[in-house]
Amino acid sequence: MPPQNTTFDSAQNHGSFSDAAAMVAALMPEQPVYCVRPHVLRETARRFIDAFPGSVLYAVKCNAEPMFLDALHAGGIRHFDTASMPEISVVAERLPGASCYFMHPVKQRGAIRTAYGQHGVRYFVVDHPDELAKIRAETSHIGDVVIVVRLATARGAAIYDLGGKFGATPQQAAELLRTAYDAGYRVGLSFHVGSQCMTPGSYTAALRLAAHVVEMARVPLSVVDVGGGFPVPYVGLNPPPLEDYIDAIKAGLRQIDLPPDHEVWCEPGRALVAAGASLVVRVELRKDNFLYINDGVYGSLSDLKYAGLRFPMRVLRPDVGQVKGGRVEVLTEDFGEFSLFGPTCDPVDVMEGPYRLAADVREGDYIEIGQAGAYTIELRTDFNGFFPDRFVEVEDDAFLPSPEMEPCPILSQAAE
Repeated sequence: MPPQNTTFDSAQNHGSFSDAAAMVAALMPEQPVYCVRPHVLRETARRFIDAFPGSVLYAVKCNAEPMFLDALHAGGIRHFDTASMPEISVVAERLPGASCYFMHPVKQRGAIRTAYGQHGVRYFVVDHPDELAKIRAETSHIGDVVIVVRLATARGAAIYDLGGKFGATPQQAAELLRTAYDAGYRVGLSFHVGSQCMTPGSYTAALRLAAHVVEMARVPLSVVDVGGGFPVPYVGLNPPPLEDYIDAIKAGLRQIDLPPDHEVWCEPGRALVAAGASLVVRVELRKDNFLYINDGVYGSLSDLKYAGLRFPMRVLRPDVGQVKGGRVEVLTEDFGEFSLFGPTCDPVDVMEGPYRLAADVREGDYIEIGQAGAYTIELRTDFNGFFPDRFVEVEDDAFLPSPEMEPCPILSQAAE
């Protein structure tokens, strides 16, 4: 059985602290610890809702932990982009009254029936005629279902390219819109420019393509969904401000002939939760400039390897002797360049970096890794028996990249 979601009500809750250093001083944990910042999650949700000209659907796949859902809900999120029955169930059970949208283009028939019949889901994404037929067969009333057609868009503008697997061509999308509309459905159009999209103009271009599809289909759209992809900063990766993306989306929407009662959606995931947590790991061994730590790519850190992202990191050093309750020093200067090995026996469990950390980092030190609220918890496995599942709440500001964390250009080019 896969590990179950944890909450602050469970045995994994280890209390509340002023910051990660205070947590280390109090607990001296042998296992990785997620330091969750609910106040940051609430503030981020409010900012996004205030900025976006429509409904904000949180992409649950990014982090489905109930404490994150609670904080986002407290910040005003009422709509949730869900891709499976477990995601729909956790939202429905945790947040009664919240709205779920079934945004996966390929769904199991039983999931369609349960989502529609038991959880009141009325919005379904498709990118193929057979999926539309499946929804028609498994839902009972055409009049209360909205079919949202996913459009394939240009690729190459995001760190994670999501093209190729899903999305209809403009001609296919227009035909799907007409078929669904003629069958009696209200219809919408969606796309996804890719995760960590660094160019706001990608949204304008995608909406220009959507306008072309609408011209071909000649049906009124009830929904325009601009998807996710809104980026957050990492070390060496500084995206434009959110306002630039909002302006680009507004410019794109002006190109589409839309009825007065249309809805506009977006599906942020990383942008809402990345800053809401940091991860504290421990150094178990140092070999030259290789650090062996107690979490890795099979646990919380697959983004370091497979996306090549560099998370902000800082060394937390307990007093010599490592006695609980002692002083913990935060080391933020005299950097060296390091690679990281995770705890499993698999040599794939390596994060080459290089990562800038205190040059004298040693066994028994802890490393706080920022921007760890997105795709860390959801992608954990229990391979080799290692499974990070400890959570605390901390009260300090989000741990974000700073200029002194920038990698050395020469070493970074050599590593690449």
